[in-house]
Amino acid sequence: MLTNRVIPCLDIDNGRVVKGVRFANLRDAGDPVEQARRYEQNGADELVMLDVSATTSGRKTALETVQAVRRVLSLPLSVGGGVRTIEHATALLRAGADKVGVNSAAVDNPGLLRQLAEQVGSQCVVLSIDAAQKLTGSGWEVVTHAGTRRTGIDAIAWAARTDSMGAGEILLSSFDQDGTRSGYDTRLLRAVRESTPLPIIASGGADSASHMCEALQAGADAVLAASIFHDQITTPNAIKQELRSFGVEVRL
Repeated sequence: MLTNRVIPCLDIDNGRVVKGVRFANLRDAGDPVEQARRYEQNGADELVMLDVSATTSGRKTALETVQAVRRVLSLPLSVGGGVRTIEHATALLRAGADKVGVNSAAVDNPGLLRQLAEQVGSQCVVLSIDAAQKLTGSGWEVVTHAGTRRTGIDAIAWAARTDSMGAGEILLSSFDQDGTRSGYDTRLLRAVRESTPLPIIASGGADSASHMCEALQAGADAVLAASIFHDQITTPNAIKQELRSFGVEVRL
């Protein structure tokens, strides 16, 4: 049986870790190098680093931050935010990322994922899907540019295309749940799980091991969280101990 992963997320803005609610009202949450070192010591399985301002401001993710984090981190590292070209993606991989996440650019140019997969392998390509409940009707639509743009693209149909587009994994973030600490959107997770065979990282809303257990039962292969780790409410190891008590297979 494959073990389920617990993944802290570092949202980066101008070289600092930040956290907000629904991608807005960001507050400072520390130094990324210090946070990365602490999460590795406290039992994280992987680390995700996202430049939350890179796309909206037209900037590229700071390669220096990736390099600095990699120097203290031996865990797998996924990096995203503002990745729009093959050149930028490969530069991130050379800087120390193991996987590169693409969101807005994949919506604008779905062929980018296939080109990137052919260049570096699908195991290095993550499609980041930010999904928000549709304003009219049921279901979810893809949002981009840190949630400021609604695309009208059905999120479930979009997820169903990812395998054929070249991605090896999906980072699925619920815009509505982000930063609320009210639990993951398990309905969204189940719908995406039914649409794709790819591994899914669930993001948005975690406050406890119970929430994470619910997400894994809904079809996630990994659970991502930020606030509860940044604010030192708990640790990845403590979460995994609780998950183990629920009968969830994790690596301690």
